[in-house]
Amino acid sequence: MTATADETEEHSDASEEAPTPGRRRSGRIARVVSVFGELLITVGLVLGLFVVYSLWWTNVIADRKADRQAHRVRDHWAHATDSGPGALDTKDGIGFLHVPAMRNGAVLVEKGTGTDVLNNGVAGYYTDPVKATLPTSGKDGNFALAAHRDGHGAKFHNIDKVKEGDPVVFETRDDWYVYKVFAILPETSKYDVDVLASVPKESGRKKPGHYITLTTCTPVYTSRYRYAVWGELVRVEKVDSKRTPPRELRG
Repeated sequence: MTATADETEEHSDASEEAPTPGRRRSGRIARVVSVFGELLITVGLVLGLFVVYSLWWTNVIADRKADRQAHRVRDHWAHATDSGPGALDTKDGIGFLHVPAMRNGAVLVEKGTGTDVLNNGVAGYYTDPVKATLPTSGKDGNFALAAHRDGHGAKFHNIDKVKEGDPVVFETRDDWYVYKVFAILPETSKYDVDVLASVPKESGRKKPGHYITLTTCTPVYTSRYRYAVWGELVRVEKVDSKRTPPRELRG
């Protein structure tokens, strides 16, 4: 019996509309791939925003806060009538670190090396596990400091640019303490507290003296190891009425 034209057309349409099992599987796979791709893009955007926040925005926030604290310290110096080492240890900071090789200007120095201090875009002197010796005390010892290398101001980001013979200057209300870098340790364990010792023997020094140590994390963008720079005091200059910096900072 011969099929009519209408029956033939209906059969043809039904064949075209009914997907094969293979086509259904391909469609599901395509949808899964599409959703997975969108998730990857979203995750990538979130990670990208996190990196921007960690490495840029935290710097902006920390620098603003550090600037406000620095202004308070200098205002305190300008109006204070007291004197002596104790008078320098204000709640906002004790002085300013200048390291020309790092090209980061005057870095406010505060007490402590916890994240609650360093995240404010400053350098901090150690109180634990080794107590730093402040240069204002006049005693032999090690003025050991730390600061972030990335994010939160990243004040020691360019520590790898510091070379032996470079100057490091600590500014207080009354004096400029001028140090000269004599040794560098590009990598050591983050548990190596000997780099902070009063006599840092890893630097090659064996006798008491007036030392300064700068420490930070390394490699860049990690906290796996520590980087250390040692300097030794070469002279102290009194601050004049114009706060004229020593020659090492006028180059």
